[in-house]
Amino acid sequence: MRNIPVAKVDDLDRAVLAIGTDYPHDHLLVWHEHRRAQVLYAATGVMRVETADGSWTIPTARAVLIPPLTRHQVTMTGVSTRSLYLEPAAVPWFPARCQAVDVSALLRELILEAVEMEPRYPEHGRDAAVAALLLHELKNLAPLPLDVPLPSDPRLRGLCEAFLQRPDIHDPPARWCAALNISERTLARLFQRGTGLSFSQWRQRACVLHSLQHLATGTPITRIATTLGYDNPAAYTSAFRKLLGQPPTAYRNFNTRDRRALGQWMSH
Repeated sequence: MRNIPVAKVDDLDRAVLAIGTDYPHDHLLVWHEHRRAQVLYAATGVMRVETADGSWTIPTARAVLIPPLTRHQVTMTGVSTRSLYLEPAAVPWFPARCQAVDVSALLRELILEAVEMEPRYPEHGRDAAVAALLLHELKNLAPLPLDVPLPSDPRLRGLCEAFLQRPDIHDPPARWCAALNISERTLARLFQRGTGLSFSQWRQRACVLHSLQHLATGTPITRIATTLGYDNPAAYTSAFRKLLGQPPTAYRNFNTRDRRALGQWMSH
């Protein structure tokens, strides 16, 4: 299925529904929720998924797991998605909070194949086997630290959201303290309680994840480092590798096989 709202097929008695959707280059999918659990896979581009408690930046060839009835909005940058909508009863192991995940080559192929299936695929046969294998593969996904948790305290959250729009690795905690009229010790306590991270950890993570959208558009690493306030490209690369376990170049492009599979899908 392609480019149709999930609401049109949500009541079908199938555990797995797969829909491919192509979005305009800069598109905001406003706040909404789904009855089913969703696996939102970025076939192209970069997505930013926001919920009440965090923000997830999902680059090409990765996915985010969105629990049932979780209100979220998605900012799309050059995005074409492949979504799996799963009956909650079929995925009792699904996380209670959004989770970014890596996607294996096998799972990518299964997702692309599932989008080609009829919505009411036969309950016995090849398509049913694809759906069953998808459910097995989804249970073994490797989580990725692509989220920036957001605190519930409204004043601190406001500052965090503003920072996410224009991150700066050297933004001093003193500025935040002055804005909130609190001490640095209180700020540290609020961050730890509200996000599970220290101020410096949160700031670092926000900067690295913000850079993913720039990597996707081919911005040179030197310019990205400068924009985020790093002293040099090596400092940015080191921070990136520390968080994500790979250098920035690993997130710039997806491999030739992925391009071929996506090209075949879009040519149909």
